[in-house]
Amino acid sequence: MTKIQGGWLDFDVAVATPDMMKVIGKLGKILGTRGLMPNPKAGTVTLDIGRTVRELKAGRIEYRVDRQANVAAAVGKISFSEEAIAENIKTFVDALMRAKPATAKGQYLKALSVSSTMGVGIKLDYQSLVADMKK
Repeated sequence: MTKIQGGWLDFDVAVATPDMMKVIGKLGKILGTRGLMPNPKAGTVTLDIGRTVRELKAGRIEYRVDRQANVAAAVGKISFSEEAIAENIKTFVDALMRAKPATAKGQYLKALSVSSTMGVGIKLDYQSLVADMKK
């Protein structure tokens, strides 16, 4: 805890048990602003820590949907190769398409773009991506 308060944030996800949340809550200003605070909705507050850590190491991707129905997710880091990022994007789009509710009508995804955290978005050709995924 003192290490994190000192500024060490060299981790991607924080996982906690429900009884430890009162201790972790003191780190809310530090972890919360960076999106690292454990959250029951995200599945990072759990009693089964081992299973959660295995899922996270296997590459579980968390995504968020805002009020305008924009989906945001991290699909790579600057250290990833172009091929790895392309594969992650294809896997993510496939997961979104599988998560489509049966009652949803019309075109489920209308446009795709990729950007760095604070960078300019680059539009992707959705039709060619879907055609490439079907191969």
